Amino acid sequence: MGTTLLGALFYLGAKIDGLGSRLDGRIDGLTNRIDRLDDRLTNRLDSLDDRLTNRIDALSGRIDGLASTISGHLQRHTG
Repeated sequence: MGTTLLGALFYLGAKIDGLGSRLDGRIDGLTNRIDRLDDRLTNRLDSLDDRLTNRIDALSGRIDGLASTISGHLQRHTG
C-alpha cells in the first residue's frame, strides 16, 4: 500500500511538473506576443503624435496669418 501511494505521488508530481513546463512555454509565447504588440502600438502612437503635431503647427501658422490679415484690415478702417 505504501509503495502504491508513493508511486501515485511520484506520478502526480511528474504530471504537475510537465504541466508546469507547458504553462511556462505558453506564458513565454504570450509575453513575446505582447511585447511585439506593444512595439507596434508604440510606433503607431509615435506616428500619430508626429502627424498631429505637424497638423497643429500648420493650423497655427494659418491662424497667425489670418490674425495678421484681420489686424491689417482693422488698421485701415480705424485709421
